Formats: sequence, structure tokens, C-alpha cells
Amino acid sequence: MKLSIIHTSFVSVESLTALCAEILPGTQLGHIVDDTLLPEVVAANGITPGVINRIAAYAKQAEAWGADAILNQCSSVGEAAELAASSLKVPYVRIDTPMAEEAVRLGKRIAVVATVASTMKPSTSIVHAAASRAGRQVEVMPVLVDGALEVLMKYKDRAKHNQMVRDRIEKVAAEVDVIVLAQGSMIVLLPELEHIPKPVLSSPRLGIERMRDLLQGARAA
Repeated sequence: MKLSIIHTSFVSVESLTALCAEILPGTQLGHIVDDTLLPEVVAANGITPGVINRIAAYAKQAEAWGADAILNQCSSVGEAAELAASSLKVPYVRIDTPMAEEAVRLGKRIAVVATVASTMKPSTSIVHAAASRAGRQVEVMPVLVDGALEVLMKYKDRAKHNQMVRDRIEKVAAEVDVIVLAQGSMIVLLPELEHIPKPVLSSPRLGIERMRDLLQGARAA
């Protein structure tokens, strides 16, 4: 079986490869990375026609390679992935879809935590969409940790970045039932959030587990 992952950064390639080796042993993995996508989305504060067209082209390339399923790594371009999925013969799944579904299952009050403003709209929208499919009513609290991304990218201060995110989560935890880390790269924060008394969800593991289920279903068909 073949799985293709479309990325907007090289940051997640290693971690997702490791998760695939653990959860999907023997699966042939192909990565497509375009690090021009996210800056364009950030500058426009949303997906652009150029982003939509490139994501669609990469999905077609993955399908031409023979991928049995495709995973979209970046939540900021998730809406472009959904548009591309309609023209494919294989599943193209947003990595944060399973996380959104799990959040809706766990509680009604859901905090969506992000450090990138362009991530907030698609990340809150996907939770609302999951709730609608499940027939549930939810309250979604957007939590943008303003300035954390600059600390990480400009000043290369990972410890300060993590502290900023952790502090905000600690403050909102009492107000919600479950906390969603909107960006897959935030998975590195999980060990620092084990003391939080509410479920804290990250997308990479749940996304790869969904791919396992899809590929096992395709193999059995």
C-alpha cells in the first residue's frame, strides 16, 4: 500500500515518517513538500487561488504515483485539500479531521489553540463541521497565542514559545471540556501538558491512525 503526505513545511516530515513506521509498518510513504504555501496563506490570511491550484496539482501527482490514500498535513490549507478531494479517486484526508471528531465526542466546550492566525478559521470550522455531522451542539473557543510564533521563528526560542502556549492553556483549561492543538507541529508540547486536567488532543497520531484504517479497508476490499 502507498500513502502520500502533502506538507507545507519540512518540519513535520520526520515525525510523520516515524509515526507511519510505528502505525503503518510496510506502507510505502511519499512526501510532497511546498514551503511556499504557508507564507502565502499567512500573508492573505486565508487560502488563495494559487494555493488551491497547487494543492490540487499535488494531490493529482500523488494519485498518479499510485497513492491509495493522501493525507493533508497542514491545517491552514485544509480547505484547499477538501476542494481537491472532490476530483480524486482515492481518499484525501485532512490530518485534523479525526482530532476534531474526537474533540466533539469528548465534550461540548472545545478550546482550539493556535499560534498562527491563518490556522484559526479552518481549525474552528472543522470542529463545527464534525459537530454537525455528529448531530452535537458545541461551543468553540478560539485561543490564539499571539507572539509565540515570532518567538519561535525569529528568535529561535523554543522554550519561551512552549511556555507561552502552556500558560494560555493553563488559563483556559477550567473553562472547557477538551483542548485541541490546532497545528500538527504542536505535538511536541504534549509532554509539557500532561498536568492539564482536561484532554489535550494533537492531530498527527490520530491522523495516521485514520490512514491505517483507510488503508486496511482498501486492502480488504
